[in-house]
Amino acid sequence: MKHMRAWLAEFRGSLTHEEVAVAAKISRSTYTNIELGKRNPSVEVAKAIAKVLGFEWVLFFEKKCHVSKQKSKTA
Repeated sequence: MKHMRAWLAEFRGSLTHEEVAVAAKISRSTYTNIELGKRNPSVEVAKAIAKVLGFEWVLFFEKKCHVSKQKSKTA
């Protein structure tokens, strides 16, 4: 099993899984499974989630995510 994407939860902040899912036009269960690391997003879904949460979609496909580095780029 893959590890939870804690960095994704950090970007999500106070938004609920449902709110992110609705904005990204995916199901809540899909978003939840992506955040829990049980599922990997397609490029299209990665782009949609990243747009909603304000980070670069390629983070889903990097081995190690640097949240502080991303947040400084989007600030």
